[in-house]
Amino acid sequence: MACRSVFDAGVITSEFDKAGISPHFIPCVWKWVARNPSCEWTDIPSLPSAAYLVLNSKFKPLTSTLHSRVDSSDQVTTKLLIKLQNEAFVEAVIMTYDTRLGKYCGKPRPGGLRSTLCISSQVGCKMGCKFCATGSMGFKSNLSSGEIVEQLVHASHISSIRNVVFMGMGEPLNNYTAVVEAIRVMTSSPFQLSLRRITVSTVGITHAISKLHNDLPGVNLAVSLHAPVQDIRCQIMPAARAFPLEKLMDTLQVYQKNSKQKIFIEYIMLNEVNDEEQHAHLLGKLLETFDVQVVNLIPFNPIGSISQFRSSSDVKVSNFQKVLRGTYNIRTTVRKQMGQDISGACGQLVVNLPNKRSSVNAELLADIEDLRL
Repeated sequence: MACRSVFDAGVITSEFDKAGISPHFIPCVWKWVARNPSCEWTDIPSLPSAAYLVLNSKFKPLTSTLHSRVDSSDQVTTKLLIKLQNEAFVEAVIMTYDTRLGKYCGKPRPGGLRSTLCISSQVGCKMGCKFCATGSMGFKSNLSSGEIVEQLVHASHISSIRNVVFMGMGEPLNNYTAVVEAIRVMTSSPFQLSLRRITVSTVGITHAISKLHNDLPGVNLAVSLHAPVQDIRCQIMPAARAFPLEKLMDTLQVYQKNSKQKIFIEYIMLNEVNDEEQHAHLLGKLLETFDVQVVNLIPFNPIGSISQFRSSSDVKVSNFQKVLRGTYNIRTTVRKQMGQDISGACGQLVVNLPNKRSSVNAELLADIEDLRL
């Protein structure tokens, strides 16, 4: 039987409990491993003797390895290819931002550079969104909570991670239990991330959205809406048939009422599919009764020969943004393309390595988690 990741919180808590070991020792183990991923269990000082026996027989410090790292020519994006214990691969992306960009209460922001980690929750994805490379893989397996946390461990040895977004491979709310447990580890010692700096993205798994606030009060919710009407959603997102737009919006109304939190809306711009002025008005009317943090317009990123879509023109994106801002007073941003040359941009994660570089100039950006009123 394969050993489990020591960051599988539920498993190590159960094993320590069965052996009569206090759970207070678990953060000590995590802290040591996070700093020394290749350590031996005997390297960790001051544990009860029973703890060493449990760790040796049941766990590995890390069950995954960093197979490769590819840096984008934009100089602010790094893609990590991580090999799991079962020989499968997942990808994670580190994005560097400048917190001084943008405004806060109308004034320039303090701060400096920091990194956001885009993390995977599954190998592949069963949602089948037609604009997403990961969907072309189909669904392979769920990650354990420990395998999710290990992506943060690997990334932390490359850059200091302040924000985590579950926008990598997989639908996070289809692996609900592991994602919630992983986030609880990330917000505890030794990582100590703030829930306000963690964003869970979903295509709209309504029953899981209903549970999220109770389990993780304060976590950010981002909804991959991508179309303002049900028929277009079904064309580009097959899962929309199981989670109809009307039911999704009702669920979000209840979520917002209970959580008192604003919601991030993600909207991919597909030429002649969902990017016309009429679509902008339909989206504005759909969101009129919501307290939206921001609508993030996402330029479509090419996914090779499997793509049936084209990117919207800059003019169309700009006009779409003007309608949402001007007519409906909805805060709207356009996501900058980062890591496209290493297939690390939004929708491009499909476990492969790039075969070319682009000549994109380095440009530090303001991240969506910093866009707070």
